[in-house]
Amino acid sequence: MNATPVTARVAGVRDDIVTIRLMKDDEGEFFALVKNEVVYICPARLPADGRQERLQAEVLRVRHGEADVQVFENTRGVSIGDVVVQSSRLLSVALGPGLLGQIYDGLQNPLELIAGQHGFFLPRGLDVDGIDQQQHWAFQPLVKIGSRVKAGDVLGKVQERRFNHKIMVPFNLRGEAEVTWVQEGSFTVTTPVVRLRDQQGQEHEVCMQQFWPVRVPVNRDLLRAGYSERMYPHEPMLTTIRLIDTFFPVAKGGTACIPGPFGAGKTVLQSLISRYSDVDIVIIVACGERAGEVVETITEFPKTPDPKGGTLMDRTVIICNTSSMPVAAREASIYTGITISEYYRQMGYNVLLIADSTSRWAQAMRETSGRLEEIPGEEAFPAYLDSAVRALYERAGLIRTNDGSMGSLTLIGTVSPAGGNFEEPVTQSTLRTVKTFLGLSADRAYKRAYPAVDPLISWSRYLEQLETWFAEHMDKDWVPQVREMLLLLRKGEEVQQMMQVTGEEGVTLEDYLLWQKSQCLDQVYLQQDAFDAVDISVPIARQRDLFRLLTRSLENLPALTTKELARKHFVHLTSLFRNLNYTRQDSPEYQRYWQEIEALGKPH
Repeated sequence: MNATPVTARVAGVRDDIVTIRLMKDDEGEFFALVKNEVVYICPARLPADGRQERLQAEVLRVRHGEADVQVFENTRGVSIGDVVVQSSRLLSVALGPGLLGQIYDGLQNPLELIAGQHGFFLPRGLDVDGIDQQQHWAFQPLVKIGSRVKAGDVLGKVQERRFNHKIMVPFNLRGEAEVTWVQEGSFTVTTPVVRLRDQQGQEHEVCMQQFWPVRVPVNRDLLRAGYSERMYPHEPMLTTIRLIDTFFPVAKGGTACIPGPFGAGKTVLQSLISRYSDVDIVIIVACGERAGEVVETITEFPKTPDPKGGTLMDRTVIICNTSSMPVAAREASIYTGITISEYYRQMGYNVLLIADSTSRWAQAMRETSGRLEEIPGEEAFPAYLDSAVRALYERAGLIRTNDGSMGSLTLIGTVSPAGGNFEEPVTQSTLRTVKTFLGLSADRAYKRAYPAVDPLISWSRYLEQLETWFAEHMDKDWVPQVREMLLLLRKGEEVQQMMQVTGEEGVTLEDYLLWQKSQCLDQVYLQQDAFDAVDISVPIARQRDLFRLLTRSLENLPALTTKELARKHFVHLTSLFRNLNYTRQDSPEYQRYWQEIEALGKPH
């Protein structure tokens, strides 16, 4: 600390918001300070072990001679006059090989490493590298001396678990540069492997690790310069969940939200989406959820078998900030996760980011805004909530990278509205931004329906956007058929509302058949069994075959002249479809159930 010049001192403390007073240099000018810069507060009062704590903080607001900073840790013991030193860098994360399989906090501190060194009660003020600085990686160069490169170009690769991890030219390099030196072998992430000479003649040493500010998109400069290109999402991210893939699809590179009350099954749904979706990398950001739910995530993922081989943790990064952790770190955690996601997307991988939950992230912004005494908006959320939510989801997308490969970042945010009120500001801001809305229902969850997504309030704008893909890979009239089935569900709900008042006797046979059809569709197609080895994950080809069979069965009914006959028919039909759902396609039982279902539709 003595080698670092002291540029400011603490002038006031309000919870995690600390006001610092800048000092002057030899020329009588205040030391330069910029918004989002990281500073370290060094309390004069030392802990029991005598270690000098360095509390990381981010500059939120700069005034003449003063600044407000948010501290990412507990500010107990911070006093007026305590030393503040600058880092001269923005809040950033380390990007490089060694990220996969890690569990970080919101500031990219590796929690397992810290717990191994200090126990499970983490001490304050630690400064730990996000990537192991001692591990060696076998670097294989893909450029030669004399090659001309630009920001984001691939210099070489290393093997990170099952993935080819591309080592790229730093994303902030200006203009073209020439490779003047390169080496191959096994090195740490801090060892120079390539040397570049830029257009001004300056030499730059490139390591396998680079740092990037979390509040700036990784590809911002690459897109502006035309090195990479943002594309229009044109294919779905297949989750193997029938209700999502068929009725409310999410595009690769798209956005979705899953709002729902407590106990509606958000955790189970996001776990199965991350496990079975056709993506390469999964990033889980637990930003402010209860500690019990987060502990379940970080203990289950390392043991969860991956359908692609190994365990799910082999291709997962978890960013963990529970509701008991400091508010400021919770707010930063989602940016840490999305920056790591963008990094792997820039390599050409399909990345899924699940943020659980954005409500807690917004609440952290609300607390920080209140302490800064900003003018509040609706329900005391900051007035810029809507633009913050929009800016977050806009970082998702489909990108053609420098080398021509396609990478996608699909962002699914779960929302936890108080009391299940979808009219509250966070949910409404999210709905104005995303293109798929999967509304969880407490009523359906109470009835043990999985997924407990209410098809009457959910929607997806990707159904029309991906119509070409569905016509090519499913049926040419796939989307019109899906719309017809959604209409059937709405009509069935209207009949059910009527029956709750009048009973079965108060509706016509035609309406009663409508209701039975909608119930059958709901029970055999919209619902799955998360505990059944077959029904838990349904490939898209099987979904297509099942949907065709179901629509034929509902259209070609035998002569049902009474409600009693209709009831018996649909009980039998539903039972056969459920048995079909639990049966492997390559088994003789599957063919037998299929034939029995088709026979039911023939006239007797």
